[in-house]
Amino acid sequence: MKKLLNTLYVTTPDAYLSKDGLNVVVSDHHNELFRIPILNIEAIVTFGYMGASPGLMKLCVDNQVSLTFLTPQGRFISRVQGATKGNVLLRTRQYNLASDKDFSLHLSKLFIGGKIQNYRNILRRFLRDNGPNVEIENVALHLNTAKRRLFDASNPDELRGIEGEAANAYFSVFSQLILQQRGKFPFHGRNRHPPKDAVNAMLSFVYTLIANDMASALESVGLDPYVGFLHVLRPGRVSLSLDMMEELRAYLGDRLVLSLINRKQVTEKDFFSQGDESILMTDSCRKILISSWQSRKKELITHPYLGEKIPIGLLPYSQAMLMARYIRGEIDDYPVFLIQ
Repeated sequence: MKKLLNTLYVTTPDAYLSKDGLNVVVSDHHNELFRIPILNIEAIVTFGYMGASPGLMKLCVDNQVSLTFLTPQGRFISRVQGATKGNVLLRTRQYNLASDKDFSLHLSKLFIGGKIQNYRNILRRFLRDNGPNVEIENVALHLNTAKRRLFDASNPDELRGIEGEAANAYFSVFSQLILQQRGKFPFHGRNRHPPKDAVNAMLSFVYTLIANDMASALESVGLDPYVGFLHVLRPGRVSLSLDMMEELRAYLGDRLVLSLINRKQVTEKDFFSQGDESILMTDSCRKILISSWQSRKKELITHPYLGEKIPIGLLPYSQAMLMARYIRGEIDDYPVFLIQ
């Protein structure tokens, strides 16, 4: 199994990245903030508009370190990635299978089914830890029914309809999972572009982090993150990354956001409005979220399919590896990751 290395997150808005030998140098208005050896990291994610020097980009490419540029609020801008690992035969098979409607429908059912099951598992765990709740119990039953309906679906539109219903049901009770500060963190369902409350701001932000990690993982095993089976292909859209993060949203994203609120690691003071109904995170809030994200990635779990203890941060890689094995025909089916 691959070794988990660090991801360098640069949150200073005016930071500029350059190189000095084999070191990544982060500066703010020509003042050096810090430096780190390129060999100590596997990815760089920077939140801002200043950019990076061509020399730094080449250093990243030469050392197979992905470099991703996001807006201060986590919207994707661009990505620099080196030469693809693996062989052309794997990608050729991926492209051929992406054009196979039956194969794509099958994988889409697995992605969405895993997402719905993990939604349900989060609700069931909440009930186990906190006692009966009729509304949450009803939603858990609805999700179970939705998952059964899913595998009878005959086309992508029907799948998306079931997925949308399941997501709406899950998020209709999401606020009840907030046990502390609920009044200060109102949540009335998912919204984005822009997020209209603090919970949605954090969810959208962490989902971007997951998608970025998944894209890097897919590249590392030789798959093309831009060619998926569920999400429609669009220029610049990492469709396969979005496909495969569906099963990880609840476990990696939702649980982290709930934990930050319930442990009072973030408060209402960590957010502000721009006056256009959008709610944004402060710089300190982003740092808290990223720090918690990095700590979470170091925790160990036993992978339900591989039977190995791995850091949570390697989940995207393990699932990407299993997808590559499935596409090659080395395993009978793709094993989605399900919360235990």
